[in-house]
Amino acid sequence: MNDLHAGSAPALRRLLDLLASGAATEDFTDVLADARRRGAPADVLGEIDDATWQALRVHRTLRQHRRREAELTALFDTAGDLAASRDLDSVLQAIVRRARMLLGTDTAYLTLPDEAAGDTYMRVTDGSVSVLFQTLRLSLGDGLGGLVAQSARPYATPDYRTDDRFHHTDVIDAGVVDEGLVAIIGVPLLLGGRVIGVLFAADRSPRAFSPDEVALLCTLAAHAAIALDTAKALADTRSALAELNSANELIRAHSAAVQRAERGHDRLTDLVLRGAEVPDVAAAVAALLGGGIAVLDTEGEPLAGRAAAPGAGPAEAAAASRAEGRAVRHGGAWVCAVLAGQEQLGTLVLRGRPDLDDADRRLFERAGVVTALLLLLRRSVAETENRVRGELLADLLTAPDRDPAGLTARGRRLGVDLGRPHLVLVAEPGRGGVGGGPAAVRSRLAGAAGRYLFGARGISAEHGEAVVLLVPDGGGAGAEAVGEGGEAVGAAGSCTAGGTAAGDVAQRAAEQASERLARLAGFPVTVGAGRPASGPVALATAYAEGLRCVRALRVLGRDGEGASAGSLGFLGVLLGDGHDVSGFVGATLGPLLDYDARRGTELVRTLRAYFDCGGSLTRAKDELHVHVNTVVQRLDRVEVLLGQDWNGPERSLELQLALRLQLLSGA
Repeated sequence: MNDLHAGSAPALRRLLDLLASGAATEDFTDVLADARRRGAPADVLGEIDDATWQALRVHRTLRQHRRREAELTALFDTAGDLAASRDLDSVLQAIVRRARMLLGTDTAYLTLPDEAAGDTYMRVTDGSVSVLFQTLRLSLGDGLGGLVAQSARPYATPDYRTDDRFHHTDVIDAGVVDEGLVAIIGVPLLLGGRVIGVLFAADRSPRAFSPDEVALLCTLAAHAAIALDTAKALADTRSALAELNSANELIRAHSAAVQRAERGHDRLTDLVLRGAEVPDVAAAVAALLGGGIAVLDTEGEPLAGRAAAPGAGPAEAAAASRAEGRAVRHGGAWVCAVLAGQEQLGTLVLRGRPDLDDADRRLFERAGVVTALLLLLRRSVAETENRVRGELLADLLTAPDRDPAGLTARGRRLGVDLGRPHLVLVAEPGRGGVGGGPAAVRSRLAGAAGRYLFGARGISAEHGEAVVLLVPDGGGAGAEAVGEGGEAVGAAGSCTAGGTAAGDVAQRAAEQASERLARLAGFPVTVGAGRPASGPVALATAYAEGLRCVRALRVLGRDGEGASAGSLGFLGVLLGDGHDVSGFVGATLGPLLDYDARRGTELVRTLRAYFDCGGSLTRAKDELHVHVNTVVQRLDRVEVLLGQDWNGPERSLELQLALRLQLLSGA
């Protein structure tokens, strides 16, 4: 027995050395072959054969342990990657690379489904050299990968090209051939029983994959599924955080907008309670919204702020705002109709804020409501004041000479200084296109007159068949003309048809009033203006001139127009109802009559002699029995009082008519 062990000892030691060094399987069989060559006895050969078989078993066990150790190391590394990495691409790339390394294949790759396209695509590849293969797309059920995705089970083939278990397509086969793949194994990526991808390993030569290799690839696929699920969870978390941040921003913005709206509401309420005016509200809203605010009346004229540029009025936008009941955008501005029920009182225009959020838009619309309230209050006060002032105006026109001082005092208490120059405008409805009875039409015209004077210091009232407006004369020229004459007659005389500044003021006022009253009333309005005058008696005289002017306009076929007594001249006397001869004489010759009365001169007599003698100075001096130089000096004074055009054809005709009427009337 000892001899037996002694004979086999070298061989046994060699087997142990081979185990320790991890030699190949073929090296173990060489030990028995060497013993036979040395002629070892049969019993020694039998012991060496048994020892070789045992050594091979140990060798296989050690190799399995090493492979398992490598697999476990790879799995631990993959788990570490999942725990440490937030980059899905790097994790999937590491899994595919380890699958290729552990299985010892030429390539490894991973496909994911494309829900939008309804197929799968190459997500990650390792060891691939074919661009066609790297961009390959597989429909569900096509090829090995399609079958794995459809059945949720692993599949392997030693030679894909000849395996008829799979549905071959030209596209897939072309990609496989271009990559040179033969043996392929695919396992599903499962998440809650649902296939979310397929992990592959492939060789470019025939090969049979063992159950251990299939199990290893399934484990790596499970890690890949976890990585995809983690990445999706992270993406969902990031998306939720982003939405939460957006929601927080919206909440903060909404909170700030609510606070700003509260401040705006408090500010506007405070302005109303303190009796603020429209410009105050416009300034407050401009400060709250950070833009420029303009408040326009129904005619588009600014009540506060800057008016719109010519041709860019927001009338259409205001109509849209009125129809929708909210602010609307108009170019780079916002427009809000100022409404009281269905009546539009004006328009708000916001510039400098192209975009308005809901809170600011509501604040802008609330400003329109507050503005409407203020305008209604102002109009109510104005209508009340105008009724009281209208009574004053009626008394002024009915009996101006009964108590001039009392009328002046009443006017002063009502804020109307009758001692200052005023224009008297007489307005009557046009004859064409006016519906309703005379009283209703006149009432509409009276309302239009009230809106026309809204915000001004003028007053209006119905008187007879007309509506009379008493408007402060804002023109300095008109006031100066009244001051030069000292009395109303003198003022009127300086405003005859020669086209002086005061006459121009009255003419422009009549034309403007006719145009705007027609727009406000909705029908043509004829307006006649007397000359600027001050004092109850003179204002009543100016009213008579304006009324006569209206009658003359209708006779001339100029219904619906505006004109002044000065612009019509003697035609107003000839065509107007009443034929106020003394008024025409006083208006035409007033400065000369006053001068003669104050100085004791004979300017009127000299002028009559000059015209009677056909404009001859020589004959006129004989008629007057004075020197020719005296005639020249007197005519120079006439020119100073009446203007340089006194001897023109039209003016001289009026002067001659006034001189004849004075002579015939015995004035």
